Amino acid sequence: MDQATNEIVTFYQDRYEEASRLERRPQSRLERIRTLELLREMLPPAPATVLDVGGGPGAYARELLADGYHVRLVDLVPGHVAQARAGDPPIDAVVGDARSLPEPDSSQDATLLLGPLYHLQDAADRVRALREAIRVTRPGGPILAAAISRFAGPVDLLASARFGDHVLADAERLLGTGVNDPAIGFTHAYFHRVAELTAECREAGLADVVIHGIEGPGWSAAEAALHGPHAEATFDGALRLARLLSADPDVVAASAHLLVTATAPDR
Repeated sequence: MDQATNEIVTFYQDRYEEASRLERRPQSRLERIRTLELLREMLPPAPATVLDVGGGPGAYARELLADGYHVRLVDLVPGHVAQARAGDPPIDAVVGDARSLPEPDSSQDATLLLGPLYHLQDAADRVRALREAIRVTRPGGPILAAAISRFAGPVDLLASARFGDHVLADAERLLGTGVNDPAIGFTHAYFHRVAELTAECREAGLADVVIHGIEGPGWSAAEAALHGPHAEATFDGALRLARLLSADPDVVAASAHLLVTATAPDR
């Protein structure tokens, strides 16, 4: 395991509680609702087999199990795998790396990569992970992969009243590199531009590529309104906008997270 990978594992094992993340903030609630809606729209009917790569403690895997899918979870972090196995219902989960999946060729009806891409800072590693998803997915099966927008960090800090000169300086650096600085929060990560994400998907060989903005352009308004009298109305409006503008290419980059929907090509 290289140093960056080891530091990512340590971050999630010792410093960050992923299990409750999707319930903590308006942005995260929007992420959860819209991701589930897109999964249910794009996945083949249950009881299809779904490989959830980078599935963490199993938030989406459990929802899919409840829908009748056969789900296997692969995650880099041993603590996440333990949580997935120990939850209710327990999930078939193993420790593994998105760049080298422990699954046979064409063994899955669908594959999810809802975490790995934004923790792989090298483009070749991201393409390798996408190609692994193609390898294990039957031809024509859906592949869904999440990324973080290049603009999510500074917008988030502005919406939550944490903006300042240091944020602006780092945002300027981030615009050019896309590489997160672990010294100022989060861990090793890469933040995408839409065109770049699309190019990586095509280089990997994915077919039928569409990029969605998961939370939509109103997520930051929902964050800013959190403690005010219009919090729920603003959240509801942000959700409705996210649904309306999900794949509009002019606004998808305004989302905090991006979701690739694609299919494994014929081989």
